[in-house]
Amino acid sequence: MPPRLPAGCSAQLVNCLDRPSLCATQRAATAAGRPSWPSPTAQQSSGFSTTAPRELTTHQRKFWQWIRKGAGKGLRNHKPGQTNYIPNKDADKEAPFPNNPLFKSKPVLSDEARERIWRNVMQKGLPLKAVSARHGVDMRRVAAVIRLKEIEKTWEAQGKPMALPYSKAVLSMLPTHDCKPDSPPFEAINEMHVHKYTQQQIFLPTSESRHFTRADAAKAFGEKILPPEKKMWVPELLQYEKDLVGGAGIQEARTRFLQATAKSEQALAAKHAEEDRIAQEHNVRVNTDRFQFRFEGISVDSSGKTGRHVRGVGWRYGVPHNDRKPGAVKIPTKVE
Repeated sequence: MPPRLPAGCSAQLVNCLDRPSLCATQRAATAAGRPSWPSPTAQQSSGFSTTAPRELTTHQRKFWQWIRKGAGKGLRNHKPGQTNYIPNKDADKEAPFPNNPLFKSKPVLSDEARERIWRNVMQKGLPLKAVSARHGVDMRRVAAVIRLKEIEKTWEAQGKPMALPYSKAVLSMLPTHDCKPDSPPFEAINEMHVHKYTQQQIFLPTSESRHFTRADAAKAFGEKILPPEKKMWVPELLQYEKDLVGGAGIQEARTRFLQATAKSEQALAAKHAEEDRIAQEHNVRVNTDRFQFRFEGISVDSSGKTGRHVRGVGWRYGVPHNDRKPGAVKIPTKVE
């Protein structure tokens, strides 16, 4: 084994490397018969560097000149309720980066808007689809706002601290949307995913007298392609517009719309409840002090003929891809 140094020798070696003058002092003290170890004051001061501070680079010097005396002087202190973007006469006001005018800053929901959405759903009992259509907010965002608001209300009841000053400071520097009755829609609530099968051009012969609908067009692209009215998040809006065109009053059409959305949400809730009930019947639950173990019955036939069906056990783990098997045909043999 290599020789070991005493406990104080390592500190003395570091001090000698950092401060050569200190080593000379120690040698002189040793020759005079005094203790050779440095004093506590010398050990404490030896950790600080005596190197001169590094000078600012050209870009840093220009930045501080711009932020103190140039156009950026007004950006140091933010004005509440306004954006603090870099001013540029050629760029849009919604563009925070002057060199990237294609990026636009989108507004966010204000705290008043989130509170209004939570009140409409949790206190007034309006359906999620109705609130989404009323304020022009995507239904998924409405559900997320309600979940977060429920957590916030729970924490307030429990007396947990929350970062409200931070939230207010961030919202004061961003464009916000209040979701008032006279406000424009916050976002498009019926945007649909474009399936790749529908991006091809198909020539389908049909008779002139045939009533060709959107459902027929979807079926022409594929058996599993749904028409737009079944892919919309709020398909009840179609019937609402049809009621208005058919001569129904706004109040009557709105009442029908609320009834239809409430009925669809009740059916969806009943479907989820039935699925949970079936899952609980087929699962065996074992409770311990810290965990709950759930065992699900699995059939060997669930993996299919090739053993790669998504319902089979281990289809994600331990099964190599065919392209990694030696001798496997890696090129398509037929066109479907």
